[in-house]
Amino acid sequence: MLTQQDKEFLQSKGISEELFNKQLGQFKSGFPFLKLAGAAAPGNGITVADGAQQETYLNAWDEYLKGTHTVQKFVPASGAASRMFKNLFEFLDGEADEPDTDFMKVFFAHISNFAFYDALNDACVVNEGKTVEDLIDEGDYKAVVACLLDEEGLNYGKLPKGLLQFHAYDDCVRTPLEEHLVEGALYAAGKDGKVNVHFTVSPEHRPLFESLVESKKAEYEAKFGVKYNISFSEQKSSTDTVAATIENEPFRNEDGTILFRPGGHGALIENLNDIDADVIFIKNIDNVVPDRLKEPTVRFKKVIAGVLVSLQQRAFDYIRLLDTGKYTHDDLVEMIRFVKNDLCCQNPNLKNLEDTEMAVYLRSKLNRPMRVCGMVKNVGEPGGGPFLAYNPDGTISLQILESSQIDTNNEEYVKMFKSGTHFNPVDLVCAVKDYKGNHFDLPRYVDPQTGFISSKSKNGKELKALELPGLWNGAMSDWNTIFVEVPLETFNPVKTVNDLLREQHQ
Repeated sequence: MLTQQDKEFLQSKGISEELFNKQLGQFKSGFPFLKLAGAAAPGNGITVADGAQQETYLNAWDEYLKGTHTVQKFVPASGAASRMFKNLFEFLDGEADEPDTDFMKVFFAHISNFAFYDALNDACVVNEGKTVEDLIDEGDYKAVVACLLDEEGLNYGKLPKGLLQFHAYDDCVRTPLEEHLVEGALYAAGKDGKVNVHFTVSPEHRPLFESLVESKKAEYEAKFGVKYNISFSEQKSSTDTVAATIENEPFRNEDGTILFRPGGHGALIENLNDIDADVIFIKNIDNVVPDRLKEPTVRFKKVIAGVLVSLQQRAFDYIRLLDTGKYTHDDLVEMIRFVKNDLCCQNPNLKNLEDTEMAVYLRSKLNRPMRVCGMVKNVGEPGGGPFLAYNPDGTISLQILESSQIDTNNEEYVKMFKSGTHFNPVDLVCAVKDYKGNHFDLPRYVDPQTGFISSKSKNGKELKALELPGLWNGAMSDWNTIFVEVPLETFNPVKTVNDLLREQHQ
């Protein structure tokens, strides 16, 4: 039963009682697993463009940029880097004074190869009166780690990944934020030279992001001959989800208020919905490389963008024809082939439809947001993969699924998931306006049945957390989706600090 105080609290967060009760009910009902038709693969949902096709798409994107369209780069950057340093925190809190795991031995053996080494050395001199090498020679390894992670040092244990020094150059070091600015200049600059980049950040780190942009923007504008329009947003309080007790009652804080938690990256569909752009690139903050390795990334960003605008133009042409009412049966057949073969959306009941019903169906499938997702060959990375899945309306389309969305008791589905040939590297380009230039209302295309429930704890008490449909999973479930194979070298995430020692980040 909600108290008056509860109701006022919900109102302050922009959450209706109806939504609150719906979320609470989902703890009781759970979420259904998705029904799968198969894993997507080359020739079955994943496009593999040859050299000539790549050139066609590159040209299509270059032509698009000559127009008056607005292009935006959207980078989720609110996540803290604490998980990057999990091994270092364990060492700092552990009993061993010297590196006692392979991870820590590698870290210290190559510590001078990290881009942040000079900054760490300065922090050690200020805090300990000694250099990194002096401290290591004396066996004071923990002092070095403390200077890296703690607030009195570099504070890397609490900063977001976007602000860490990732890559060293002859004359500077760069953070992921800066590498994304460079990328934007290389594939998303309009004919006026403007590059629009948007970062979603946490409130406590926003001033740090803004300060870094302020200090670096002019430098990169001069270097690449562009003008940056850089903006920020934070996850909206209204997208937080209620936490529940094991008995599925609202979990309350010690002061009696109901506990709400961030709803996961799926909440960012609201931030994405606020972006006024024709085409939006989406890429994770930590998937960046130094300039010497950017060519494949830039090339295939343009390729998938070329695929997007080419298919979008065909969809627009078909919608215009449908809206005139002057189409023939042969026109409808051509559109069906396009929706099935190019947009990979199948309707098992299509043969039962009359022409007028078919036209209504085709318009509904053509007139919606579109995304092209790069897919890399599976190398055993954890996370989502490309599948053909059934939709609530009985159609089959391409979806990016996480393991939590698959029924592990279904041997056939588990086999599909394990034998998938490709992996989702979060490399998307999206078209979010209709053929008249009106912005699609993106939350309308979310499948609310694709969230999931996880187990967490607070102050020693177990709780259930509700994760919203993921941004590139269920939040984009009802979009037109196309998968295109991109090279593995375009996928270089940094999950642990030692990943920065890989050749791709040196």
